[in-house]
This record gives sequence, C-alpha cells and structure tokens, in this order.
Amino acid sequence: MAPLNRSTQKNHPAKSQRATTLEMVRHAFPDTAQALRISESFGLALIDSDGIRDLHRGQLIESADALRDGLAEKAMQIHMQRIVGSFVGSAYGAGQFYSRAVTEARDLTTKLSNDTRDEDLDGPVGFDSRAQRKREFAADMGLQAHVLRMAAEGAVSAYEDITGETWKPYERTVEQPANSVDQKVATAQMAAFE
Repeated sequence: MAPLNRSTQKNHPAKSQRATTLEMVRHAFPDTAQALRISESFGLALIDSDGIRDLHRGQLIESADALRDGLAEKAMQIHMQRIVGSFVGSAYGAGQFYSRAVTEARDLTTKLSNDTRDEDLDGPVGFDSRAQRKREFAADMGLQAHVLRMAAEGAVSAYEDITGETWKPYERTVEQPANSVDQKVATAQMAAFE
C-alpha cells in the first residue's frame, strides 16, 4: 500500500467515535421476559438471568478486591472501565447479530406465507423447512444476546459498587491524519509568511 501524500490530505477536525452504552443494549435486545418467551416457544433451556447478572457482578467485585492493594483508585477505575466496556461491547455485538437473524427469519417466514409461492417449501419428511431453521437460529441468537446482556448488566453494577460512580463508555477522540503535529507545524510556519 502506498503511503499517503500529505499534500492531498484534507483538513478534518478530530472526531469522537460513538461509544456503546448499556442503554443501547437494553433498548434493542431481549430482556428476561422475552428470553423466557423464546425459551418456551422453541423448547430451549430456561435462562437464569438474575443468576448470570449476580455472578458476573460478584466476580468483578471479588477481582477488584484482590487488586485493590496494588492499584491506585484512578488505576482501578481505568481497569474496570475497560473490563466493563468489553462486556457491554460483546453484548451489543451479539444483539446486533440477533437482530439480523430475526430479520432474516421474519423475511423468509413472510415470503413462505404466500400460498402461490412454491420455492422454499417444507423439506422432505423429517427435515425442517429453511424458514424453520432460520427461526430456530434466531431463537438461539436471542438467548445468547440475552445472556451477554445479563453479564454486561452485572459488570456495570459491579463498576458502580467498586468505583462509586455510574459507568459511562470511554469515548476516544480520534485525531484525523490532517491534524497531525506535522500539519499543525506546517500551518504555523505558513502563517509566518502572511
């Protein structure tokens, strides 16, 4: 790959990457009641939502207690920020995958409800239709997204207990290449000619 030509770079201001919040996860992905409906409708294992949330909360608190003598307060906060961010990010990723699986299952099921359509009909006896397999896959993904949501909620709760603050995602400002130190120096030098 050829290096960027600095003279062709545009001047772009620094911008902040959008951070994933727990509210984004809660808003779009299965809660406990929906996970129960999915489990019952598809004959899947019932999920101990509260147990998962409490277990992850407890594990992180126990981990922080073990680290407390070796970490300053700010270092503990940064460490826990990163850990909780990874839990929330993982839950969000699983939830997005679940949403796509539901859309695919819904689209295929809707297409098959058209009586005049003869493609993608039920398979041979003993085999599920393609639409049924998509619905089952979406159900599995829904439970996975729910489990990771519960783990993330436990991690956020632990963060609050450990630091005494409400968890917020870290928002990193990304410096655009045109705003590099070289560009700033060049701008200042050119201003000297004016």
